[in-house]
Amino acid sequence: MLTSSSSSCDLFTSSSPPSLHNAFSSFTIPMGKVAGLRIFSRKVKDRSTLKVSSRRAQERVVEEEASSSTMTETRRESLKVSSGEVSPLGVSKLDKGINFALFSQNATSVTLCLSLPQSDKDDSNDDGMINLVLDPSVNKTGDTWHICVEDLPPRNVLYGYRIDGPGEWQQGHRFDPSIVLLDPYAKLVKGRSSFGHSSQTFAQFYGTYDFESSPFNWGDDYKFPDIPEKDLVIYEMNVRAFTADESSGMDPDIGGSYLGLIEKIPYLQDLGINAVELLPVFEFDELELQRRPNPREHMVNTWGYSTVNFFAPMSRYASGEGDPIKASKEFKEMVKALHSAGIEVILDVVYNHTNEADDKYPYTTSFRGIDNKVYYMLDPDNQLLNFSGCGNTLNCNHPVVMELILDSLRHWVTEYHVDGFRFDLASVLCRATDGSPLSAPPLIRAIAKDSVLSRCKIIAEPWDCGGLYLVGKFPNWDRWAEWNGMYRDDVRRFIKGDSGMKGSFATRISGSSDLYQVNQRKPYHGVNFIIAHDGFTLRDLVSYNLKHNEANGEGGNDGCNDNHSWNCGFEGETGDAHIKSLRTRQMKNFHLALMISQGTPMMLMGDEYGHTRYGNNNSYGHDTALNNFQWKELDAKKQNHFRFFSEVIKFRHSHHVFKHENFLSKSEITWHEDNWHNPESKFLAFTLHDGVGGRDIYVAFNAHDYFVKALIPQPRQGKQWFRVADTNLESPDDFVKEGVAGVADTYNVAPFSSILLQSK
Repeated sequence: MLTSSSSSCDLFTSSSPPSLHNAFSSFTIPMGKVAGLRIFSRKVKDRSTLKVSSRRAQERVVEEEASSSTMTETRRESLKVSSGEVSPLGVSKLDKGINFALFSQNATSVTLCLSLPQSDKDDSNDDGMINLVLDPSVNKTGDTWHICVEDLPPRNVLYGYRIDGPGEWQQGHRFDPSIVLLDPYAKLVKGRSSFGHSSQTFAQFYGTYDFESSPFNWGDDYKFPDIPEKDLVIYEMNVRAFTADESSGMDPDIGGSYLGLIEKIPYLQDLGINAVELLPVFEFDELELQRRPNPREHMVNTWGYSTVNFFAPMSRYASGEGDPIKASKEFKEMVKALHSAGIEVILDVVYNHTNEADDKYPYTTSFRGIDNKVYYMLDPDNQLLNFSGCGNTLNCNHPVVMELILDSLRHWVTEYHVDGFRFDLASVLCRATDGSPLSAPPLIRAIAKDSVLSRCKIIAEPWDCGGLYLVGKFPNWDRWAEWNGMYRDDVRRFIKGDSGMKGSFATRISGSSDLYQVNQRKPYHGVNFIIAHDGFTLRDLVSYNLKHNEANGEGGNDGCNDNHSWNCGFEGETGDAHIKSLRTRQMKNFHLALMISQGTPMMLMGDEYGHTRYGNNNSYGHDTALNNFQWKELDAKKQNHFRFFSEVIKFRHSHHVFKHENFLSKSEITWHEDNWHNPESKFLAFTLHDGVGGRDIYVAFNAHDYFVKALIPQPRQGKQWFRVADTNLESPDDFVKEGVAGVADTYNVAPFSSILLQSK
C-alpha cells in the first residue's frame, strides 16, 4: 500500500486544531443539475424549520421550508415520515417506506439530507435538497439515529447526513454540520462520473440505493470454484490498469472496467492462474492528492488505497460513466464470469485507514464528521494516531467499528460472492483502541470464526507503518494466511548472488517451517511472493540497483530503499545483449523458484511479459503506461518470456509435489548438499520425491557467476531423468513440459541459472 511519504512512518499528531472547514465545508453546491438530480444552494447559516401537522410520535407529516439569502423563492416539500427502525444500519426497505439508520454516539443533532430524482418539471428556482431533522426523543434508540420516509422513489435517491455535536477539538470531536456526510453503511455510492478527471476533484460522495431492480441472476448452474488453498496460484492485479491502455483494443467505455476484465478472462486462463487478487475495488478517492497545492498534486491514486466506503463497489470501474447501480451489477457479472472460468476472486481490502487524511489537512466526508472518537484511534491528547502512514488509523477493535468491518466482509461474500480477502497493513487490525498491540485481537478472531466467512481465504499483510511486524507471528486461529515478506527478501538475495543466503533460501522454498509450522498451520498459510504492487516489478528488480521515483514529486524520498535488487551490470534500459540475456535468465530463475516452492504463490500482473516502471518502486499515483498493462508488449513476448511463465505455472498445477498439505518430511525431500555453512556457497540442489507416481523432481539453482558441474542423483529403478527446464537456454528449449531425454550423470549448470529435471 502507499503512504503519504514512504520515507517516514512516524506517528503524526497535531498540537493545535486547524480549521475543520475543508474543501466541502466552504464549498457551496452550485444550482442546477448534479449527477442527474437537481439540488439547490444552501449555506452554513441556513436553518430548516419543520412544521409538523400531527404530533403523533410514530407518524408525522413533515413540511420543510427552506430559505436562503441566495434564493428569491421558497420550496416546500411534504413527506410522510415515522420514527423508523433501529436496524439494520444504512438504508433498508420497510413495508411502509425507506428506513435510514445511522450510528453516532456523540452527535447531538442529525439531519437526513435527501435529493430526489429529477422530475419532468424543469424549474431551477424550485430545486431543493430536503433536510429532515431527526428528533432524538423519537428518532434515536441508544446511539442509533433512525427515520422511515414514505413515498420515496425506489432508486436513484441521493442521501447523506449533516451532523452536529460537541465542538471541542482537544476532546477528539470533529463535528461540522456544514458538510453533507456519506453514510458508512451506504451499499451504493454516487461520486464522480469519470475516473481521474480533475474537473471533478471536489465532487460530493452521496449514498444511494436500488430497491427496484430484480435480484442478480447468478444462473442455475452457477457454483463457486472452491479451490483448496494449497492449489492456488494468485495473480495480483488492478482492474483499471489491466485494460485501460489503448493497446487492450477495447472500446474506451469498456477499457479499465469490470467488463473489460471479463473480456480478458481467456488470457488469464491461458496464463494458468486460478485466483485474482484485485487491488482495492471499494469506492475510493482517486483525486485525493489534488485537493490542495502539494508536490504530488499532479498524480491520480490509481491503486485505490484511499477508501471512501467499505460496502460499495468502485463506481468509476463501471462501463461508460460511473454509475453505482451499474457498477454493482457489472461487478457481479465479473465475479460470475471468473467463477465460470474456474478463477477465484480475492479482494485487497483497506480497513486500516480511510480517505479522510490527517488533522493537519482534514478532509471530512464520512467517519470523521459522524463520530471521530469512535471511528479513529486517538492519542492521549485526542489527536489522530497514524499507524497507516496515511494520516489516520481506523479504530478496528472498537466494538462498533469491528461490527462495521464484519458487516462489510459479509456483504461482499453474500452479495458479491467473492472468495476471500487480503487485508492491507493487517497489523493495524491487531491494535487496541489506544494503538497498543494485542496478542488476541477481537476482530482477527471474529473474522477467523465467522460462519459467513468460513469458506473464504483470509490473508494478512502482517505489518504496518508503526513497526508492528508480525510475519510468522500473526494471530491466526489456524485460519489466517500471511504475505511472507521473509520469503520475498531471502529469495531475492539468494538469486542475485548474496553470500550466506543458501540456508535461508532452502527454508523459504521448502515452506518456511520456521515461521508456519506451529499448531495446525500449513505451508499454504504462507503466501510466497517475490513481487507485489508496491516495489519494483520483476523486470525492474533485475534492471535497477536504486529506485527512480522522481516522477512522484517527493524528490525521490518516497518508496522503499531496501529492494535487494541487482541491475545485472547497468542501471536501467540497455541494448547490451549480454546484460539483457542475464536479466531474462534472472527473471526466469525467480519465477521458477516461486512456482516450485511449498506454499501459496502470488505473482504480479505484467511480470509475465516483463513490465517495467523504469525503476519507480512506488507508482501508486500514475494513471498511465507506467502502471497499465501493455498488451503490445505481451504480444512481443508471447512466444518466449510469456510462454515460459505460463508453462511453469501449469507444470506446478499438474504436480502435487509442489503443493504438499503438510510440511515436508525427510522422506519427501533430499537435499544434495554438504556445504551448508559455507557463506560463499551459492549452489543449491534437491530432489522432491513423488510417493504416488514415482515421478521425482530434481531442481538446482546456481547463483554463482561461473558454471557448476552438478552430480545428478540416480533415478529410481526403471526411470530416467528428463530435462524440463533450463533457464540458460533460449525459448522454446528453456521449458519443455514433456521433458528432453539424455540427461547424464552430471549437468553443467550455467552461471545465474536453474534447472528442473523429472524422472520418468
